[in-house]
Amino acid sequence: MLARFPDLLVGRESADDAAVWRLNDSQAVVATTDFFMPIVDDPYDFGRIAAANALSDVYAMGGRPFMALALVAMPLARLGPDTVRRVLAGGEAMCAEAGIPVAGGHSIDSIEPIYGLVVLGLVHPDRVLRNDRAREGDILVLGKPLGVGILGAALKKGLLSREGYAAMVATATRLNAVGASLADDPDVHAMTDVTGFGLLGHALEMARGSGLVAVLEQARVPRLAEATEHARAGVVTGASRRNWESYGDAVRLPAGLEEAERHLLTDPQTSGGLLVACAPQAADRVVTAMRAAGLPAAACVGRLRAGGTPGVEVVQG
Repeated sequence: MLARFPDLLVGRESADDAAVWRLNDSQAVVATTDFFMPIVDDPYDFGRIAAANALSDVYAMGGRPFMALALVAMPLARLGPDTVRRVLAGGEAMCAEAGIPVAGGHSIDSIEPIYGLVVLGLVHPDRVLRNDRAREGDILVLGKPLGVGILGAALKKGLLSREGYAAMVATATRLNAVGASLADDPDVHAMTDVTGFGLLGHALEMARGSGLVAVLEQARVPRLAEATEHARAGVVTGASRRNWESYGDAVRLPAGLEEAERHLLTDPQTSGGLLVACAPQAADRVVTAMRAAGLPAAACVGRLRAGGTPGVEVVQG
């Protein structure tokens, strides 16, 4: 595909977060879309989370969004226009925080509620941050704590505390806008965001694409309050199990790792954190930038090494 379309800098050939098309020597368009059904009951929070999740794919490529289009499918007879307006208002509020308009979109009547965005951004063609350009010796930095999927499962079962809900919404609505500035740092080599495949799955994509082994230090991985507690009680998502079934053969776990910890590492994240591969001398700088951008849980969680079949190795840390 790239041979036929030389200006398509990033397409389907990698497991990247968005497509990138070169406009000229100094500009490339980053294009992505994402949408899903509600993970929370409050329509305004649903709109905010869905918008932040879609925006994240542009930031994960090192881009700066400039416009969004809304994708709306709602069972109008069941929800009513006021609820739909709240969903849209939440999405618009998140886009306003990102400094961009929701300039249009498309809506249909449907059986289940679905909302998301098409997001367009800009990046310098030489500063696109793919997920398959990590280098041997790079440090892995994670921007947000894990556990959104587990807390969402607890919410559906009526087990999530008010504080747990607030923490889940707070992390899922924090923009990953720092990704755009990280693209200007030559010591930042690769980046993605942790979403549906969990930390293990997205680290595996980076490792395989780069021909390396991602070594994750389990004890250093941040997690949301209550997430471990609920996972130990068996409150996890079906997607977590399916994730492990799909890629577990490429992951080496330490002996005796409890099942709850494995579920945290495979937990699907909605609007999860950036996973950054950077040179060792840049690791503290990246963590500091993330925390200054409103991501207080940012932490170094591992490294990339050469040798052996590309994959993921989890160590106790």
